[in-house]
Amino acid sequence: MDMDKVILTDVDGVLLNWGYAFDVWMGEQGYEKIKGEWKHYCVFEQYGIPQKLGKDLINQFNQSAMVGFIPPLRDAVHYVKKLHEQHGYVFHAITSLHKNENAQKLRIMNLQKLFGETVFEKFIILGCGDDKDEALAPYKDTGLPWIEDKEENALLGKDLGLDAMMMEHGFNMEATEVPLVKNWKEIYEYLEG
Repeated sequence: MDMDKVILTDVDGVLLNWGYAFDVWMGEQGYEKIKGEWKHYCVFEQYGIPQKLGKDLINQFNQSAMVGFIPPLRDAVHYVKKLHEQHGYVFHAITSLHKNENAQKLRIMNLQKLFGETVFEKFIILGCGDDKDEALAPYKDTGLPWIEDKEENALLGKDLGLDAMMMEHGFNMEATEVPLVKNWKEIYEYLEG
């Protein structure tokens, strides 16, 4: 494996538009966001519901059939495929989802359907809300690109010696310690100049 051509990436909020799909599902459950845009990382703040209920609803969503149909985020499909097909990059997806095996299979099927079957060399699927310390530890001090949307996980990657970048969302625009990128075009241009 040519480690120079590996990109480590989160999935929800980076490759897939989890927020949109979750909002559709929440609407079907009778919930409505406080504001039209995702301004809070925490669901309970975004929907004005108790924290435990927010966690329970995420847990339900992340093991529902919806996981197999989450649309791509912004320009992810175009530039991820371009990085893979034209420049030889492969992706290691490191995602917190659920321990449910069927949900994990749906996650993989959805990613392969959208991005192609050869783009992802590895899938590391953690439980709902699990920390990514152990998943990122084998990549320590490699300097590999690490794309995240959650500031805590982006900083973890940076501290482990990865080239961390954070996909910009309304909830992370105040972050200053990790560079923000608006889309995959910016990542592509950074990697390929």
